Amino acid sequence: MKQFMTMLKNHENEHPPPTKLLDLAGQLCQELQSSSPRLEKMVEAVMKCKNNRDFLTNIHVVRACVSIHIRKGQHDAACRLLEHCKAEEKEELVQLWHEVHYRRVMEKQQTDVLTPLQKFRCRKRNPPPISLCPEGLKNRNYSEEVRQHLFRFAAEVTANPDKKQREELAQAMNLQPTQVYNWFANYRRRQKS
Repeated sequence: MKQFMTMLKNHENEHPPPTKLLDLAGQLCQELQSSSPRLEKMVEAVMKCKNNRDFLTNIHVVRACVSIHIRKGQHDAACRLLEHCKAEEKEELVQLWHEVHYRRVMEKQQTDVLTPLQKFRCRKRNPPPISLCPEGLKNRNYSEEVRQHLFRFAAEVTANPDKKQREELAQAMNLQPTQVYNWFANYRRRQKS
């Protein structure tokens, strides 16, 4: 830790900081996960550094910074950090994004655990920014063309197709038979209500 602080001070104005310093920061963040006062001191030093964006290319540093922000109740700061970090592990960054929002909801509701439904609602209300999902959020809905085809089949043929009909529909629309089965089950459920 002392070595890191000394190196950080010595290379304060270098852009980019030496690779050895960035690697040491990541290594320390990994090792200090459970030791919060020392980790907090390190994170503060990194965030005060002029080149703090360079440190945010390391997922271990990002994770440490986010956890310290969450501990302090600084959810907005954690979100801003995630939006602007340059770490390559996008899936983990999205998980951290969701974790920040889960913690915010838990604090608001004064609970230690969220149900799967509460987590789902939280993710829907707080989608990750485009910087974390450059290819966009995964859409679990079928295309308009597929939905129209299924609606037409339900209206004109049957809302309860047999196994052979489901397999044919699945093959025609490049879906799994289970997906077609579930779509029709949901369709019948919606029709009842």
